[in-house]
Amino acid sequence: MNTPIERPPGAPLVVGVDGSEPSLRAVDWAADEAELRGVPLRVVYACLWQRYEGAALARDLGEPAGRPLPQDIAGAAAQRARARHPRLRVTTDVVFEEPEYALVREGRGAAALVLGSRGRSGITELLLGSVSLTVAGHADCPVIVLRGSHDNQATPPVHGRVVVGVGDDAKDSAAVRFAVEEARRRGVVLEAVRAWRCPAHETTDHPLFAGEPARLHEEKAAEELATAVQDVPADVEVRRRTVEGHAREVLVDASHEADLLVVGARRRPGHRGPQLGRIAHAALHRSACPVAVVPHRDTGD
Repeated sequence: MNTPIERPPGAPLVVGVDGSEPSLRAVDWAADEAELRGVPLRVVYACLWQRYEGAALARDLGEPAGRPLPQDIAGAAAQRARARHPRLRVTTDVVFEEPEYALVREGRGAAALVLGSRGRSGITELLLGSVSLTVAGHADCPVIVLRGSHDNQATPPVHGRVVVGVGDDAKDSAAVRFAVEEARRRGVVLEAVRAWRCPAHETTDHPLFAGEPARLHEEKAAEELATAVQDVPADVEVRRRTVEGHAREVLVDASHEADLLVVGARRRPGHRGPQLGRIAHAALHRSACPVAVVPHRDTGD
């Protein structure tokens, strides 16, 4: 059974920062998202080091490039969020701990976590930072990773579309519910996508049966898609799309025309390692837009 992990009422949106350009862009996006949700924004800086040299942060502070203190990093990020949305309630926290552990812990009381795609390591934008990947694989709240050319904004929408991948657990999907609310807040279309494939051993050369196995798989995918969105409120426009192919390739392709890509991640009780799955992993590494990884508990029913 696909059981959502409940969030406390009025929980803040948390954004992780480290002074890098991607994390500062994540602050912009998170401020928009918090404003949309009507919740506070919590800016968290977590690092084992006392200081960090960052030119991007120095520019925001209006100072020469130097070695700002952790409080400077968090404070500059908060100032950036308030400048974007003056009425937004913003708080900060500095934690001297490995960012992965600190942010996963922060997620226990958060509406969602927002992270840049990479941090201070300076690796190519095509790769995902280890902090984002680890947090997305362990957090029990939705984790939104700012992939692609997102223009630093959650609003106004660029493409007018939130895309959600529908998996085998189509009924009462936590990912679909999250995507519905995101589409509703933005006033955009929800596009629900179900990928399907016809196994090679089911094909036949007989002319009377040519294409029959593929048709049955496509029909089954369409039925699962209809089940997944049957409870979507009337005020949210839904487009259903079945596509032949690997789910991870289909969703990465769909991300090029989306403002947000939503995928699910199963959390198995007692399992201590990362729990992402191949589809979420591919989306986090290759999506052309921000990715929301929505966890749900697998009760095994």
